Amino acid sequence: MAESVSKFVLIGRVLSGLASAAFLLSGAMKLKGGEEMVEGMAHLGLPNGMVTPLAILEITCAAIYLIPRTAVLGAILLAGYMGGAICTHWRVGDPVYVQVGLGVAVWLGIWLREPRLRSLLPLRGSWII
Repeated sequence: MAESVSKFVLIGRVLSGLASAAFLLSGAMKLKGGEEMVEGMAHLGLPNGMVTPLAILEITCAAIYLIPRTAVLGAILLAGYMGGAICTHWRVGDPVYVQVGLGVAVWLGIWLREPRLRSLLPLRGSWII
């Protein structure tokens, strides 16, 4: 049993790392700017002045998520960020699969790696811990 739990924790860490990398890369690309960023913001109907604050918010939330003691708070913040991203993309008719998938990856990653969270949000079944 302990071996299967450690496998779930490892999978959770990998999933959390991949999700965090996506947020950090997105934030870095926003800070870098460029013509694609300007076009993307215009497509979403957002002013260019929001790029830097969004980048700082995204990187900060991802950093909070990566710190073990604050990871649950980071997951809550990233879920809120993704909720805003889903709403923004949905409003202009873009597909939201990536945003939904990233939000699920954040919560699944922390659920798998944090035993206290698993006790608060238990799932039952033969395929689950």
